[in-house]
Amino acid sequence: MRILVAEDDAVLADGVTHTLRQSGYAVDWVKNGAEADSALAGADEFDLLILDLGLPKKSGLDVLRRLRTGDSRLPVLILTALDGVGDRVRGLDAGADDYLAKPFDLAELEARVRALTRRGMAGSPTLLHHGALKYDQVGRIASLNGAPLELSARELSLLEVFLQRAGRLVSKDQLVSHLCEWGEEVSPNAIEVYVHRLRKKLEPGGVRIVTVRGIGYSLEKPL
Repeated sequence: MRILVAEDDAVLADGVTHTLRQSGYAVDWVKNGAEADSALAGADEFDLLILDLGLPKKSGLDVLRRLRTGDSRLPVLILTALDGVGDRVRGLDAGADDYLAKPFDLAELEARVRALTRRGMAGSPTLLHHGALKYDQVGRIASLNGAPLELSARELSLLEVFLQRAGRLVSKDQLVSHLCEWGEEVSPNAIEVYVHRLRKKLEPGGVRIVTVRGIGYSLEKPL
């Protein structure tokens, strides 16, 4: 899961990004509304936007209105020091999905992120089954043959991508786009290493990741 954080307070942004990365999310940070607009209009696909209303260059409300005018359904969590009822109403009316006033506890932020993840999956199962493999998309917990599966944050994100596209080809470029943050140099060889490690952990349960040479990978459908 990839998250964009739009926050001009560098100390707060550092705490938020560090906490979310520790939970296994890929996180990119922008410092103003113009950068947020540019990031959202770019080729990168985000699963959640954490948006400060008091951004320089372009307000968070303007960023949000532009996003919704484009019919984007990207979940948006507003962070702001403005905690009046009118401020909350304006943010929600502009298209925000949730609202968190500063100062806030980082544990609560994580809980709000999980809640928005569940909401964004409305109509889709939060628990994915693939043969002997089970994966909770909200809790980000995997098990194989009924036993917990110990995965690194990168392996967990890789598994999530494969499960969401089970039976379909996933290119290395797609994996880089979903797993990696801006400025993070990840070579095709590194992707091969991550896939190899994940494959070894899944094979005891009969779950196979097939390599399509020169193109990418596919999580084989269970028999």
